[in-house]
Amino acid sequence: MNQSMKVSGKTVEEALDTAVQEWETTIDRIEYQVLEEPRKGFLGIGARQASVEVFLRVDPVEEAAAYLKDLVQAMNVEAEVEVQISRKHTAMEIKGSSLGLLIGKRGKTLDALQHLTNTAANKYADAKQHIVLDAENYRGKRKESLQRFAERMAGKALRETKTIKLEPMDAAERKIIHQTLHQHKNIETTSSGKEPRRHVVITPGAKEKLK
Repeated sequence: MNQSMKVSGKTVEEALDTAVQEWETTIDRIEYQVLEEPRKGFLGIGARQASVEVFLRVDPVEEAAAYLKDLVQAMNVEAEVEVQISRKHTAMEIKGSSLGLLIGKRGKTLDALQHLTNTAANKYADAKQHIVLDAENYRGKRKESLQRFAERMAGKALRETKTIKLEPMDAAERKIIHQTLHQHKNIETTSSGKEPRRHVVITPGAKEKLK
């Protein structure tokens, strides 16, 4: 998404310099259209300044990364943000030491930072941006932990032949549980309840009954 404004100056170059200073950017990020060429006039009569409409090319990912860095600094944490862009989504990795404050209990702070970062990106984007934020490989470790947990609960449901209701989880974590047990024999998983108490229900023998 581009921002735009109209500026004027004695010359086109002077008008562009005004835009660069106003936006605190560099000339290579600016496109422009001359609305009126400057005119000197005669003895000051009929003189006219250059009028230019300028457009600032804004990269939503760059803006989001800068916003995230400001958030991290505001939390008094020294860290850098690395960005990787793929077809599916943009990944941002917070690099540093002692990042527990940014992760929070069960990743709640990290999720909040991710939400704010996506909001910042979509403020400047024409198409919806999807940014996945991670720190200290928390999301990878959490996924492995949930997969092991899902297998244990499935085993318990089969041994005790009873339905097991898991604790409330967000949509991303519920998806991991469902995907982990999707190919599991004699186990059916469903989601139940309303946010933020929505949870996964593991039912033993359900697939056998459907045959």
